[in-house]
Amino acid sequence: MMKHMNRNWLGIAAINGALAVIAGAFAAHGLKPRLSADMLSVFETGARYHMYHALAIGLAALVPAPKAGWAFLIGIVLFCGSLYLLALTGIPILGAITPLGGLCLIAGWGVLAWGAFKGPI
Repeated sequence: MMKHMNRNWLGIAAINGALAVIAGAFAAHGLKPRLSADMLSVFETGARYHMYHALAIGLAALVPAPKAGWAFLIGIVLFCGSLYLLALTGIPILGAITPLGGLCLIAGWGVLAWGAFKGPI
């Protein structure tokens, strides 16, 4: 049996997983006729990374690495959120936020690795 599990982060992971599915369905059924192929691809990239990192938050709940969960969550907001908004609004400056979110996502993986190697499971 695992010694460490954070139910709050598991809940946050589940909510983000549901939001990622909703975003993907919205892209496929609601946005396809309204966006250019390029902007639809941008939105779908946001949904795909949203799902990947919802799962990553779930992993972070299983090791003593709450900072990983925060990094993933902030990364989802900045990376995926900026892609969603860019696709929906066409405002190019939003693309400048995306790399900051990407750095948060990368940091989350690093902190998750640290917690997995250093912390008790």
